[in-house]
Amino acid sequence: MNNDSITGSKSKMALIFEQRSAGACAVSLPRSDVPAVDRQKALGKLAADSPPALPEVGELDLIRHYTRLADRCLGIDTNFYPLGSCTMKYNPRVNERIAAMPGFAHMHPYQDDDDCQGLLELLYRLRLDLAEIAGLAEVTLQPAAGAHGEMTGLMIIGAYHRDRGQERRKVLAPDSAHGTNPATCTICGREAITVASCKRGRVDLDDLRRKVDDDTAALMITNPNTVGVFDEQIGDIADILHKRGALLYLDGANMNAILGIARPGDFGVDVMHFNTHKTFSTPHGCGGPGAGPVAVAESLRPYLPVPQVVKSDDGRFTWDSDRPKSIGRVRSFYGQVGVLVRAYTYIRALGADGLRNVSEKAVLAANYLAARIKDRYELPFPAPYAHEFIAIPPFKDRGVSETDVAKRLLDYGFHPPTISFPIPHCLMIEPTETESRATLDAFADALLAIADEVETDPERVKGAPHTMPIARMDEVGANRKPNVRWTAAE
Repeated sequence: MNNDSITGSKSKMALIFEQRSAGACAVSLPRSDVPAVDRQKALGKLAADSPPALPEVGELDLIRHYTRLADRCLGIDTNFYPLGSCTMKYNPRVNERIAAMPGFAHMHPYQDDDDCQGLLELLYRLRLDLAEIAGLAEVTLQPAAGAHGEMTGLMIIGAYHRDRGQERRKVLAPDSAHGTNPATCTICGREAITVASCKRGRVDLDDLRRKVDDDTAALMITNPNTVGVFDEQIGDIADILHKRGALLYLDGANMNAILGIARPGDFGVDVMHFNTHKTFSTPHGCGGPGAGPVAVAESLRPYLPVPQVVKSDDGRFTWDSDRPKSIGRVRSFYGQVGVLVRAYTYIRALGADGLRNVSEKAVLAANYLAARIKDRYELPFPAPYAHEFIAIPPFKDRGVSETDVAKRLLDYGFHPPTISFPIPHCLMIEPTETESRATLDAFADALLAIADEVETDPERVKGAPHTMPIARMDEVGANRKPNVRWTAAE
């Protein structure tokens, strides 16, 4: 074992395989009190010739190794995480505590309804709360993620049109749409058509009128949109679509900017999904778990997935599968229940006024940051902004790119913003409502300090990061030719 693995140096750390100490074991099990089994006889050809080459380390060494690895990670619990379009807000620990209660965490999906009335009531109340927040008629909790919610929404839209004898193959999406929108169209067998935006970042209504026709199923829009502005034309957009029999789909990724302020159903939305991890503070990242509840207008209720949690006349909660026009089940069992419990806890803890305060603070934080850096970074879209904004580092003449700025931010202790999306060479910054003014000021000061460094020492910025465990790497090579298998030295 080298000294770096003992001290936890950030510049170098031995792999767990390289910390081998022959004969060491991280667990001590009691002697087995059941008869021994002949593994070869029991497993036959499946039995290995020898035990797997697992690392041999003691328990304390194992704990220290993985704790040091965890310490290297930048996360919302350790660093400011202004990842635009992702809403990396703090997850209150009370959400985790409630979701871990045995009555929720140990529930089995095959349990009888009478054994889980409390959970069913929670899910029922959650879907009513989400319907009220959306300003729409009914919500399904089945979808397991935002993109899955998009797919469910387009399936509902397809069922609606087919019920009217129409197929409608086209789905429109603004050029500022999330990448999942056109991908969802492809998955659902629809053709994605891009609608242009005007210079102010709003939908170009003339281009929309040119492209919507009798074969248009829907427009998928995010509002506020990905460049951080609320499209106040949304009522006109809905009218243009509805006059041609098309529907308006809202990607709910940016609901964190309008909670309690505006309801999508009130400005013409027919279908939308929620991202619980962005809006209602449930775990985010690393592939899940997720939840993407879908809300629909009255005309689309018959097509929602089944089963749907309902309240019977006698006050009991149960599942309703008697919906002949339903698109069917889109998720095994009843959705990501643990995530939904967290979302319900968050909503009920805050209440209506608290949810509005979330959005007001998120919008204030974004506009405050934009005002702090506007003299040193280009802001291509005019204020006011919603919960996020676009900034462009104007340092091309010094050979410094947005990637260089992002990597230099790591040295200041901040996770970088999203870069080069939704427009080239940009930083997309979303501070969320959970950060203090002191944190926002420290981040703004870092961006301003980097702008000064570009003037005095651009090579230092171009060579960043300087304080992280790993310096610059070949990111293209790492993606195209990943090496994820450890092999022992010869």
